[in-house]
Amino acid sequence: MKKLFHYALCITLCALFIAGCGGNSADSNTSINRGKIIIGIDDGFAPMGFRDENGNIIGFDVDLAKEAAKRMGVAIEFKPIIWDNKEAEITSGDIDMIWNGCDIMDEYKSYMMFSKPYMDNRQILLVRNGNTQNIGKLSDLANKIVGTQAGSNSEDYINDNPELKNSFASFEKYIDVREGFKSLSEGKFDVIIVDEIAARYELVRNPGAFEVIELTVGPVTEFGIGFRKDNIKLHDEVQKVFDEMINDGTAKKISEQWFGVDLIKAKR
Repeated sequence: MKKLFHYALCITLCALFIAGCGGNSADSNTSINRGKIIIGIDDGFAPMGFRDENGNIIGFDVDLAKEAAKRMGVAIEFKPIIWDNKEAEITSGDIDMIWNGCDIMDEYKSYMMFSKPYMDNRQILLVRNGNTQNIGKLSDLANKIVGTQAGSNSEDYINDNPELKNSFASFEKYIDVREGFKSLSEGKFDVIIVDEIAARYELVRNPGAFEVIELTVGPVTEFGIGFRKDNIKLHDEVQKVFDEMINDGTAKKISEQWFGVDLIKAKR
């Protein structure tokens, strides 16, 4: 009996040890199993995720993530990260996901898997309200003072199309979107090429100042939610509730609150 007891005890302890080791795998030891999801964000990326005047993290993607977490019945924590360090942050497990206007790019797919695309990221034209320049197509930019953000996709696109660029009166760069909006308002630019999300958000914040020209400039990318590649459980659970949010109109409502229009990709 004593030997049988010792044998049973050893089997039990071995089973517990194996279970404990399995519990430390990347997929089973994510924050979702501890009742909390940690989301990495660039907290200076308005309107997707940024800080208000009181230092609170707010934003469009923040609101989407909060609603998803509520439906999943888990707590949520937003962890500001240096965007260039996102690979180390997510592969180390310091964060569980990135939900912050993240382009679905091949270089990111080497260490992240993505949700379905939920939003297009495109460059559009913004002019002063009334469109006194009568701009409606790219050829209308001839002899205009055109501005765009330094280092942006639109700057690359214009530089890669010298015939278009040479038609401008001048091609000017600004450091950030706030400077771009200010310069456009003051008449230093006739038109700016800008991220649609930034332009739409500015129209909500400053109604009557500007007008969007429905024209896409350059290539269009897509936003997705990024997950560590082995964290399939979290990916699937978030995707499920996010699909519900899209299909029941909740995501559309949040988009309209931030941008004045529905920028969420079609129901699926």
